[in-house]
Amino acid sequence: MTATAAPDDKPVVILDTTLGPITIELDRAKAPITVDNFLKYVDDGFYTNLIFHRVMPDFMIQGGGMTDQLDEKPTRDPIKNESNNGLSNTRGTIAMARTNNPNSATAQFFINLFDANSRLDHAGGGYTVFGKVTSGMDTVDAIAKVRTGFKNGPGVNNVHGDVPLKPIYIKSAKRKAKS
Repeated sequence: MTATAAPDDKPVVILDTTLGPITIELDRAKAPITVDNFLKYVDDGFYTNLIFHRVMPDFMIQGGGMTDQLDEKPTRDPIKNESNNGLSNTRGTIAMARTNNPNSATAQFFINLFDANSRLDHAGGGYTVFGKVTSGMDTVDAIAKVRTGFKNGPGVNNVHGDVPLKPIYIKSAKRKAKS
């Protein structure tokens, strides 16, 4: 820890998934709004038993918002986009998922599989990177290799693509205790 870094500038979260753990170091100094938002969901147990609902092996794995029936879990209000923070969408980074509105991110996140994803960085209108995987990229890569297909969600005309045929659950998401 540097003399200028606060003890909580790099909180660590462990996602325990059905394919193994993923340890993520968050960067509060670069993405304070996003990190605080994510940690509220973690501390509330929001991510427990949700799935990785979108897996694209040439792009990313996405989770944090849907049940295995593709019901979207209710979230807090959207947060401000912090994509101009100097962090890039490269392999192993975690970023917020959002709609076409740059300021629409809530709880869903994705983990980048390739450095080529830096095209998602466009300042002010990009996808906010707020941390990186420090352990468990083997788990991320295993999730990226699962068979996917289409699955119907609730409601009419609600078909989702790139959904794992066998659900990959987030069993829990917890802050790692400081050592």
